[in-house]
Amino acid sequence: MKLKIKKGSKVEVITGAEKGKQGTVLAVDAEKMRIRIEGVKVQTRHSKQDGLVKSEGYIHYSNVKLVEAAAGKKKAAKKSKEKSA
Repeated sequence: MKLKIKKGSKVEVITGAEKGKQGTVLAVDAEKMRIRIEGVKVQTRHSKQDGLVKSEGYIHYSNVKLVEAAAGKKKAAKKSKEKSA
């Protein structure tokens, strides 16, 4: 399934403990329909080399809504073709 939310898009969490938070999409896992958002669901993990490490966890695609789409290369290419014509 093709997802409308892509890496770099701005989204808002609509359900769960992080409801109302906005952030930029860092990663998308299309197979599991999960996305990683900057500053949302921050988890603390321990590693032997670095000690305590904080990183964002994945949340389900259905728990967010798109606020602003990522500026893609397709739109830029389309604009350049219009200018040259």
